[in-house]
Amino acid sequence: MKFEQRIPRQTSAVLFDEAQGYFPGGVNSPVRAFRSVSGPPLFIKEGKGSRMRDEDDNEFLDFCCSWGPLIHGHANEYIENKVIETVRKGTSFGTPNRLGNQLGKLILDHHPYVERIRFVSSGTEAVMSALRLARGVTGRNKILKFDGCYHGHVDSLLVKAGSGLATFGTSSSAGVPENVAADTIILPLNDRDLLEETLAKHAHEIACIIVEPIPANNGLLIQDPSWLECLRIKAWKHNVLLIFDEVISGFRVGFTGAAGYYNVKPDIITFGKVIGGGFPVGAYAASAEIMDNIAPVGPVYQAGTLSANPVAMAAGLAALELCLTPGFYELQEQKTHAMATAIEAYAKEKGYPLHVPHIGSIFWLAFGNERITRSDQIDAANMEYFKVIHHELLQTGVYLGPSGYEVGFVSGAHSIKDLEEAVSKICAAMDVAFG
Repeated sequence: MKFEQRIPRQTSAVLFDEAQGYFPGGVNSPVRAFRSVSGPPLFIKEGKGSRMRDEDDNEFLDFCCSWGPLIHGHANEYIENKVIETVRKGTSFGTPNRLGNQLGKLILDHHPYVERIRFVSSGTEAVMSALRLARGVTGRNKILKFDGCYHGHVDSLLVKAGSGLATFGTSSSAGVPENVAADTIILPLNDRDLLEETLAKHAHEIACIIVEPIPANNGLLIQDPSWLECLRIKAWKHNVLLIFDEVISGFRVGFTGAAGYYNVKPDIITFGKVIGGGFPVGAYAASAEIMDNIAPVGPVYQAGTLSANPVAMAAGLAALELCLTPGFYELQEQKTHAMATAIEAYAKEKGYPLHVPHIGSIFWLAFGNERITRSDQIDAANMEYFKVIHHELLQTGVYLGPSGYEVGFVSGAHSIKDLEEAVSKICAAMDVAFG
């Protein structure tokens, strides 16, 4: 299909051509290459509030929000001022700092499911460290994960993972040794009989069960609360640890994330994205008993040169202080629900095969009319519809992540007027895709 470019993208095209001489595929993260949508990737030069502007001076209402971290929108003044104030005093010392204490205290004071936390520099690093911790605590090697859940580019978990691999048509990655992959057991989501059968047979080898409690990296696969409760019970029964990967859902669906939303307490939680306020931050947290297995207290080693650097801590502290504003999460959920239901109502009126799963301030354009809770229910052929919708939205100034497997995010900076504009333009894009 030939796509008509009605907005200028020449500067982005030139920059992308140049970038291909520097970076594999011209990008530093695969989905950014726009392989599954139209045209060259956009090179963004600035953002403010709910909008951002590319190098061709096109303005976009942004629902990617840097893949989730920007829960308060672009260049939030409060966060920006805290960062600038900190940068003026120095960017990194390789020592403890007061801001790290303050952010750690803020999280632990308001999250009843964890007692100790360790900051790292990314969600992937948080998951990698949590797995090592689980193995160190239990003395076992195997990991149990679920098809369609993505946990970063950790070797042992980069099997039947999330959107990046789905977009590129593979279920795993070259470079992952067979003996590493062999320590990962993969099950479909919400198959309770198979879960029990697997644990009964292999629990003595399994260190942990890891799951995205709100799977949001291969579509938005909202699970029944009873499934998460089942995981908790089974983990207790078979004496394995339960890890909630809340890199996306943490501080996004509520301050206590999916654990608080569903009232299910895992043994270890991993965080990322929102926790950094737009800077690279991750963390993992658990009870004092479990976390005291980490060096220098215990035998599980983990370290990081830029872990808890003051600039990232300042940004995260400011962002989470804003998240604690009374009514913040309730308003986010209300806005997202109103937008999603308006899009769904139009699709239903027109007979278009599209619905909009949503939770908190996360949403997804899902094709078909049946609820999707497992990755094998996603029809890859429908991504041609997304390609058209994505293209049409770019032409009218709305930016979604460049993959139909990716979710969208609403921020505190998105006004009701912004969301009404988005609904109108998404509906018009559906007319083109399905017309």
